Amino acid sequence: MQSAADILRQHIRTVPDWPQPGVQFRDITPVLQDPVCFRLLVQTLVVRYMPRDIDVVAGIDARGFILGAVVAHELNVGFVPVRKKGKLPFKTVSEEYELEYGSATVELHTDAVKTGDRVLLVDDLIATGGTMMAAKKLIERLGGTIVEGAAIVDLPELGGSALLRAAGLPLFTLVDYAGH
Repeated sequence: MQSAADILRQHIRTVPDWPQPGVQFRDITPVLQDPVCFRLLVQTLVVRYMPRDIDVVAGIDARGFILGAVVAHELNVGFVPVRKKGKLPFKTVSEEYELEYGSATVELHTDAVKTGDRVLLVDDLIATGGTMMAAKKLIERLGGTIVEGAAIVDLPELGGSALLRAAGLPLFTLVDYAGH
């Protein structure tokens, strides 16, 4: 019998040389398109987090919205989006982080997380870890405690998962592309 990770790996598409030459892009779109695979992904996360007293799920722009919102619904908790700068209409806190070529900023509404909230942080993939680290800082600045960071894919050779764990963020990923 195949594990959830094996089934998900079979549905993740590798797109060579996108968005630039030399990059092997891991596309989760086929996972979302297949109803059985998508349900398997969601249920794997729901079963993991149901007993963990999650108060809110925070999903990172943009693919983290898809998975995070569904998981929040299934856990019967609220969902908050961690957005790219300038996309949220209310008062925000922001955190800048470094990209390979430049920097970017993510924001969170100031009332998205309350002091003491237990937060599940969700994204599709961990590469360099910059976006998830910035989201972690925003949630903690608002007084939330991150129970765990969850992603479908980990690209450990890019150093993000090691960086996040070193910063004290527990991580759960389903598919590891070490050596690829």
